[in-house]
Amino acid sequence: MADVNLSASIRSEFGKGAARRLRREEKIPAVIYGHGEDPVHVALPSYDMMMALKTPNVLIHLDVDGKKQLVIPKAVQREAIRGFLVHADLLVVRRGEKVNVDIPIHVEGDLAPGQNLLEHVLVALPVEAEATHIPESVTVSVEGLDAGDSVTAGQIKLPRGTSLAVEEDDVVIQVLAAQAEEPEPEEETEGEAEAPSEVAPE
Repeated sequence: MADVNLSASIRSEFGKGAARRLRREEKIPAVIYGHGEDPVHVALPSYDMMMALKTPNVLIHLDVDGKKQLVIPKAVQREAIRGFLVHADLLVVRRGEKVNVDIPIHVEGDLAPGQNLLEHVLVALPVEAEATHIPESVTVSVEGLDAGDSVTAGQIKLPRGTSLAVEEDDVVIQVLAAQAEEPEPEEETEGEAEAPSEVAPE
């Protein structure tokens, strides 16, 4: 797994006004928590954090005003329209301990011939892994799968030291048959118009 070094500073101001001031300084508010310690409110460099988050479950060596900590991102809030970072929750981890995380699922291979559709029941796989050795992703082959076939969590090969955090028979991916479109109603053509009803004689 990838790891990065970031520096953070303790923050004592809260609320929307304080958040706006941080954004003007190209920083974002964040909270560090875990191991029964009181949460620590910090400010992070927004660009560096955004780049770090390009790697799922990135391990961050964080320097908080001279205090070193290992953390992983647990929740990130983004602005709905422009997508810039708004807030981050960081979980303190230690070497050798296990953590529960969701890792991305990459699909490879081609489905069986036909109008089949691939449905991702899970977009990420919940696993338990050592905090400093979290897999970046898992790969699932769908080569030759046909409508009605599926891949369960237990069929996915996991890296050594990683275990499932869901049931083995939970469906991760399934193949569906494409629904045939209903035929459009035929339009009336000349000569097929409805005959006028007969008028009873007076």
